[in-house]
Amino acid sequence: MTMPIALTIAGSDSSGGAGIQADLKTFAAHQVYGASVIVALTAQNTKAVTAIHPVPADFVSAQLDAVFDDLDVAAVKIGMLATAELIETVADGLERCGAKNIVLDPVMIAASGGRLLREDAIEALKRRLLPLATIVTPNLPEAAALLGTAMAETEEAVAGQAEALVALGPGHVLIKGGHAAGSDSVDILVSKGGQRQRFVAPRIETQNTHGTGCTLSSAIASGLAHGIALTEAVALAKRYISAAIAASDEVRVGHGHGPVHHFHHWWDRPDGRQP
Repeated sequence: MTMPIALTIAGSDSSGGAGIQADLKTFAAHQVYGASVIVALTAQNTKAVTAIHPVPADFVSAQLDAVFDDLDVAAVKIGMLATAELIETVADGLERCGAKNIVLDPVMIAASGGRLLREDAIEALKRRLLPLATIVTPNLPEAAALLGTAMAETEEAVAGQAEALVALGPGHVLIKGGHAAGSDSVDILVSKGGQRQRFVAPRIETQNTHGTGCTLSSAIASGLAHGIALTEAVALAKRYISAAIAASDEVRVGHGHGPVHHFHHWWDRPDGRQP
């Protein structure tokens, strides 16, 4: 069996619910082989991020070259990059290696509230990585931060912000509606040609939202790695993350914002065996 390969470029989450760890779990849940380039170490748990240690840029570059020199990478997911220097390094590496199907999750703030992207790195993110991305997946606060404006409060305003981000270079922008009010969580996808599409799921009342953005973007990358068309990959990823959030209370990890249940399709019995 030939298994598609996806690469995650992100930070390590010591508590296992977000970042590299969430990405690899998501790849595995979608029958995708996961490779990784670690750009930062974090000391964090479900309650807080207490420290961030960026990996030296030359070592990040070496990891990228090592992966692309040997593996046939079908999709790339980019998460937390922390600094402008790391953003420049990753952009250079992706261009050098001819990366395709790039999913950019512009991670800025953790679910616990800890800042994960320095202020001076936002412009570098917009200038270097957005034009390389097949799809960018900000949440409402991240979209507003990228545009230097207030958070959108209506679906029309969300679509307008997505169009403004598409104008910066990516092929598609998916703005996630998890931070909005209402009984449904509505994500808005805008494509470079101006097409709009809504993805709707019932809002789930839970505090276990650690790693939701990482998981959604990795699920999209998994779909692209399998050769699925982008809009269908987004639809499948939306269904996957909604089910993972709905099952999150079954995974009792930590005392803050716990993780989603990445393997909800597989762990149907307490012993981990399928029925």
